[in-house]
Amino acid sequence: LSYDPQQPGMSTLEDVIEGKDYSFPAEEEAVLEYWKRTNAFKEQLRRSEGRPEYVFYDGPPFATGLPHYGHILAGTIKDVVTRFACSTGHHVTRRFGWDCHGLPVEYEIDKKLGIKGKEDVLRFGIGKYNEECRNIVMRYSKEWEKTVLRTGRWIDFDNDYKTLDRSFMESVWWVFKTLWEKNLVYKGFKVMPYSTACNTPLSNFEAGLDYRDVSDPAVMVLFPIIGCELHASFVAWTTTPWTLPSNLALCVNPTFIYVYVRGPGGDVFLLAEARLNTLPGMGKQGRVSDSNSLPEGWEIMRRVLGSELEGLRYEPIFPFFEAEMKGTAFKVCCDRYVTDESGSGVVHQAPAYGEDDFRVCLANGVVVKGGVLPDPVDANGCFCHPVTEPYRGKHVKEADKDLIAAIKNMGRLLDNSRIVHSYPYCWRSHTPLIYKAVASYFVKVEDIKIRLLENNKKTRWVPPHVQEKRFHNWLENAHDWAISRNRYWGTPIPVWCSDDGEEIRVFGSIDELESATGKNINDIHRHFIDHLEVPSGRGPNFPPLKRIEDVFDCWFESGSMPYAQQHYPFENKEFFETKIFPANFVAEGLDQTRGWFYTLMVLSTALFDRPAFQNLVCNGLVLASDGKKMSKSLKNYPDPNEILNKYGADALRLYLINSPVVRAEPLRFKEEGVFAVLKDVFLPWYNAYRFLVQNVRRVELETALPFNPFAVEQSAINVLDRWIASATASLVTFVKTEMENYRLYTVVPHLVTFIGQLTNIYVRYNRSRLKGKNGLDDTRCALSALYNVLFTLCKMMAPFTPFFAEKMYQNLRRCLPDKGKSEPSVHFCPFPEASVAVLDRRVEKSVARMQVVIETGRQIRERNNKSLKTPLKRVTVVHSDEHFLSDLQGELRDFVIEELNIQRLDVSPDPMKFAMIKAEPNFPVLGKRLGKAMGKVAKAVKQMPQDDLLLFQKTGTCVIDSYTLSQDDITIKYEFLTPAGFKRSDVDAASGEEDVMVIVDLTIDQQLLDSGTARELVNRIQKLRKSAGLHASDVVWVFFEPKLLTDRTSNDDLHRLLKAEESYLKSMLGREPRHVSSKPSYAVTLASDWCTLSTGAEIKVTLTRPCVSIIKTALQMACNDSEELAAAVSSVMLSREYISVACDCRENDGFLSIHVDGKVVSLQAGKEFILE
Repeated sequence: LSYDPQQPGMSTLEDVIEGKDYSFPAEEEAVLEYWKRTNAFKEQLRRSEGRPEYVFYDGPPFATGLPHYGHILAGTIKDVVTRFACSTGHHVTRRFGWDCHGLPVEYEIDKKLGIKGKEDVLRFGIGKYNEECRNIVMRYSKEWEKTVLRTGRWIDFDNDYKTLDRSFMESVWWVFKTLWEKNLVYKGFKVMPYSTACNTPLSNFEAGLDYRDVSDPAVMVLFPIIGCELHASFVAWTTTPWTLPSNLALCVNPTFIYVYVRGPGGDVFLLAEARLNTLPGMGKQGRVSDSNSLPEGWEIMRRVLGSELEGLRYEPIFPFFEAEMKGTAFKVCCDRYVTDESGSGVVHQAPAYGEDDFRVCLANGVVVKGGVLPDPVDANGCFCHPVTEPYRGKHVKEADKDLIAAIKNMGRLLDNSRIVHSYPYCWRSHTPLIYKAVASYFVKVEDIKIRLLENNKKTRWVPPHVQEKRFHNWLENAHDWAISRNRYWGTPIPVWCSDDGEEIRVFGSIDELESATGKNINDIHRHFIDHLEVPSGRGPNFPPLKRIEDVFDCWFESGSMPYAQQHYPFENKEFFETKIFPANFVAEGLDQTRGWFYTLMVLSTALFDRPAFQNLVCNGLVLASDGKKMSKSLKNYPDPNEILNKYGADALRLYLINSPVVRAEPLRFKEEGVFAVLKDVFLPWYNAYRFLVQNVRRVELETALPFNPFAVEQSAINVLDRWIASATASLVTFVKTEMENYRLYTVVPHLVTFIGQLTNIYVRYNRSRLKGKNGLDDTRCALSALYNVLFTLCKMMAPFTPFFAEKMYQNLRRCLPDKGKSEPSVHFCPFPEASVAVLDRRVEKSVARMQVVIETGRQIRERNNKSLKTPLKRVTVVHSDEHFLSDLQGELRDFVIEELNIQRLDVSPDPMKFAMIKAEPNFPVLGKRLGKAMGKVAKAVKQMPQDDLLLFQKTGTCVIDSYTLSQDDITIKYEFLTPAGFKRSDVDAASGEEDVMVIVDLTIDQQLLDSGTARELVNRIQKLRKSAGLHASDVVWVFFEPKLLTDRTSNDDLHRLLKAEESYLKSMLGREPRHVSSKPSYAVTLASDWCTLSTGAEIKVTLTRPCVSIIKTALQMACNDSEELAAAVSSVMLSREYISVACDCRENDGFLSIHVDGKVVSLQAGKEFILE
């Protein structure tokens, strides 16, 4: 892409190629090169310095994987919003961020080095391990940069931030120490989601990132009751058999009814009565209500309340903890968390592996806080002491089969089946999580929950339901946040502790640690500081403090990014506190409601009691076309780079942001959808632009004057000029308002609709004007109107389609008074301002309704098999708005007649002349409100008399059966009545939007058939022009030659038709078709072909270049009767372009001077030669 100032003698606008030859991807690459050459992004930042700061936080992705459509979508939303902010008078710093620590990086190294657990890391060395992690952190950074820039996103990669930077990590320390000093951090012991593959606990929101439907064992296990005279056994149901070796209690609901039930074999079982049907052999006939409904052989022996079972003791199922725990364990506890929706109503308790289990056992004295907690599972998820062979050393999930077999051998397995249920997986290793009690540092989220809910209300989310429901509910049910990980590659938690745990020091800066240790510290990763010891504050007789092993969860780091990217509070303190906090805007996917959005809110509330952002756009998930998650292994989605290279970034951007995904709904990505955007939006838009360029160049060639769109009288007279100007102003107002409210999902559909209206209404209906049908002044008016719309559209669409807007702007700016030198890029231009003076709501509404008339008329034609090529007599439009009917009969009349190919257009304000009205109840709306009364009210609505319906139309309300109904409750429809004197097949009608009724007279006569054939002939000629490669602006002459063998009637019909439709043919072709015998012998033939018309006539159509007609005798007289000079002048005249001769004549009042062999011959049009 290049821009050269207009050269003397050149056309203002550069010529453009046909749409079929325009490569959007190739042109985008040229724009990228132009931006790179001109350093456009940094130039935009420089130009906007000093403006109010618009603050945007970019959530950091991991660079250990390649960008996918989810990243491209979020990046596009961010780019659209920040480009818009810049165009509306702001300075927008856009720094890219990288998430460099945590499980994603470690997991890659574990795979590379074959590391299975902590022992392997310690054997390899934490220092070497961390440096391996550092080496791959930015593995794909160049691919990220290439893809991000290729999508058109402007963001600073040179001034990026990385969570591994010393400055970033130091600010994370400050965040932690500040929370510590506010007493918002504690170390606790809690049952948490745990990844055995990654040897670390996960936070609750991480556990919610990857749920999968899995098949797990579902076993019923017997627990014989000690001292029971009925020799009954409790029946407990579990889907985690691996937790049974750690069983310490059973739990029942104190309010449920439990039954002792004897089976056909004499065994007595104890379980909730509501769950009797789950027993093997009981059948699945639903809940058992009394003894009579039991199957044969079953008998209820006793009923008791759950509370009566409390304290009963039972025989342990495994002996591993029997000796040390029998004093407090192996008894029945009561708690209302037990439900009767699944299982047996008896829940086995393993306090080390269940949050409720731990709580219940603690409350009932089974275990004590700080005491022994049976946990025979190591960090890798394998059984360890005191569990014995064959289970020891096996992963708990793999041991399920052996455990079930052992329970069966004991005679305590009542049922063994499988269940498919939703189960959490580790979001990084893609392995099943377990729940396990671990020690961790926690942020006291529950203590600040009220403030979190209040701060959430201070923000604006788009769409709002995500904030009001999903995020609000998450905050309401939030638990304390586990922020430590027993890992290696991360920001170390800055806590130094004495061996006895009595002395703790927390450091909030590197200076503090250097002062305490006396060491210079350049890097604060584990292997640089783990060995540092801090002298005890209790005196030299006490051993030094040592750092705890844990590092921060990477979510703690990303939640700290508003402060850490600025190295706050060590640098930029005043700038941060007064200018850039909170952010104006953040955006990410729906999954971040429990991720980054949550951590941002928690930390900003804990630190400053403020939200970290003011506005948030939340997008949905991009899925594969089959609705499944995109998967590299399944190869169920096209590579993003292939899509970019095939269709271009603009098409992909518009496809993504004009989809449900910007309303936080899922999108099934389909390649054909991107192609449809290219075909249905960009090509029509490009063709409108190309049509402007072609006709501007034509006018400039004809007049030898540069085109100046601003020299035309601004008060437009033509109705479509007024309409498009008003529609553009309305669109500018709408887009600006909606973008200021971050509603991209309303903006893009309007922009796409407008482009469709521009091409399908303004350009289509104005083609003849734009090509000069009504004279030069009117052509300039139409071209100026089209130019201003396209130029405004460029600036308006620039945030959404940055490449195509730039490409178009670079050509259109040639027409600006300063040739666009002031703003060398469309992305430096301010967002357009709506001109109040051109707003005309009436004309906008009338044109919209006119389109409804045209669309409805076409539909009527289609269902009656009446081709648009066949003219029809009359269309009648019925509507209550007199202004619309007046416009339809006035300025809009010709458009309807032309588009529907009719001879007459009538209007009427009274629908009752042509139809009767009927009412239909709105079932979805009324059903919710009326309930059982719906049937009766619906019947009454359908039977409403005409007078009542007319009154309802005026007032908008009516009362039926004591219910007040509005226009939302009742839909009014018109039922067309065939007019007197017409057969039903001769007339048809339909109602479109805006209550527009269209009635079409379908009767045909010979005159209509002739008109149809004339349109058919024009269509054949236009196709011949296209096949010859002619442009719309190319003037040609048309000659015809009937086939000699065609029957006489067909030829007579052809001559009659050409004479009858002469004016129409002349208006469409520039000159009426003439018989081939009148074609000058020296005329240059461009194309020729035979065609058969629907009448049966076969004719040969020939297209020639226009040429000057020489009047030989007059020319010879002008040459002083010299035949030789006359022949030379004639040759010169015929060698010149027809348009060039015409322009010279216009400039010289009809005279031409021809120079031949040193002689000058003066000729006059109409005397020595003829121009048509």
